Amino acid sequence: MEVAELATALELCAGGGAGLNAEHRAAMAAALPLLRCHYRFERVRFWGCIQAVRGAYYITEGCGLDRAAPRSRLYSFDCVEWSLLPLVTEEMLADTQQLQGRFWGDPSFEYEYPEINAEDPERLSEDIKEQRIKEEVRLVATIEKIDREVGIIPRGAFVKTPLGSVHENRSFEGLSLMEATKLRSYFHFTEPVNLKNKTLLEKADLDPSIDFLDSLEHDIPQGSWKVQLEKGGTVVILWSLLWPGLTFYHILNTKQYGYMYFGTGEKNLDLPFML
Repeated sequence: MEVAELATALELCAGGGAGLNAEHRAAMAAALPLLRCHYRFERVRFWGCIQAVRGAYYITEGCGLDRAAPRSRLYSFDCVEWSLLPLVTEEMLADTQQLQGRFWGDPSFEYEYPEINAEDPERLSEDIKEQRIKEEVRLVATIEKIDREVGIIPRGAFVKTPLGSVHENRSFEGLSLMEATKLRSYFHFTEPVNLKNKTLLEKADLDPSIDFLDSLEHDIPQGSWKVQLEKGGTVVILWSLLWPGLTFYHILNTKQYGYMYFGTGEKNLDLPFML
């Protein structure tokens, strides 16, 4: 969400008690237009906050005309001075897979963990190497994982052109009350996986310009989303139980929607045993 929607988004996503104080809200409202102008973003939004042992990382995202293109991410400790994060790679995601626990709060802090080459079991002890990863890399990898796994949009909010680029749908007028309570009305805004496995018969009723993403209907584990209507049935709120702290909101029959994350950056790996 941009500056005009920031106050509304913070109000709707603060159901768990998290949010920004008055000082950070004022700084964020001033920072978003400056970041958009400085980095020449088409749109820039406040992504959320990852709470660390020492302080917190405040995150913003910027994108261009093609919404499916890689997004630029920036972090700050005070919402005033911002630093650009490196672009995430698949290697970063793989290297940070086994890192667990709280963030420390220092981008230059290095995590150490053993890298084991198990090709030759007899030389297992000789092939153990210490690998170091900076917290800055873990931070951008965690943001990417959250966006891929629980970053969602309403159905119809974006359209895919014949050339493959993705743009905002100008004719999108929001979801109705009946549609808003169904998980199939929301899509993961990332490269589809389940869609590719569908048969031609299953794809026959889909609109290729709109239904080009995976819906939440078949998310694993089942029950990883909590849906609730608020404000007299005019707003729908979705909470992710897989990544606690992720809140999505949508004001029905309007173009206003978005999500924010306020948490520690830790995935709930025990969720399948809790449902």
